[in-house]
Amino acid sequence: MVSRNPKKVNDTDILHPADLSDAKQIEGAIAGSEVVYVVVGFEYTLKVWQTQWPTLMRNVIDSCAKHNCKLVFFDNVYSYDKGEIPHMTENSKLNPPSKKVLWKQLVDMIWDAVNQNKIQAIIARAADFYGPGNDKSMLISTVANNFKKGKTANYFGGTQYIHTYTFTPDAAKATAILGNTADAYNQTWHVPTTNEKITGKQWIELFAKEMHVKPKAMLIPVWMMEIIGLFVPV
Repeated sequence: MVSRNPKKVNDTDILHPADLSDAKQIEGAIAGSEVVYVVVGFEYTLKVWQTQWPTLMRNVIDSCAKHNCKLVFFDNVYSYDKGEIPHMTENSKLNPPSKKVLWKQLVDMIWDAVNQNKIQAIIARAADFYGPGNDKSMLISTVANNFKKGKTANYFGGTQYIHTYTFTPDAAKATAILGNTADAYNQTWHVPTTNEKITGKQWIELFAKEMHVKPKAMLIPVWMMEIIGLFVPV
């Protein structure tokens, strides 16, 4: 478990504190490993992404190549072309329609190293997520947590649209299985995500039912999100 302040999940976990901006510390953490899982979540701002992600990925790739480690990158769906929605597959066209083009650059770095026979790698992609013990889920933050506080849920965009979410324990298990499957390498994989076509309205109703509250929600349209974004970058 490698991070600035790692915490054990299992009693047998080995903790390795490291500054992920320091190439030597990254190499020190990677040396001796068989599989390196990159599941980092930097602060959700473009400036942080642009300054920290490329450097981290370059250092991880170089260290994996030097120490003959396999690389598993836990990725999102930001890189896909807008025209691929809603039927994205592992072979869908990559063409980010926003400043999130950074994510395609990270993917390109990995496949360039694979094509040059420097490393073996897997890219495991998940949709937006929800699940126990995480505070980075938009669905949890704006719906479940609001209900828990006795507040009205917030929902971004229209609630009439289908929005598919990945359950984090499923994503974790799938990513671990992929990393331990020899013939899964040098490919992109989508981790298991529900086939149920659940709309935003239905998500709100599901949470409300389980939490025994009324499914009250305030909708935040796209144009308002742009205004809010001027003051709250996340």
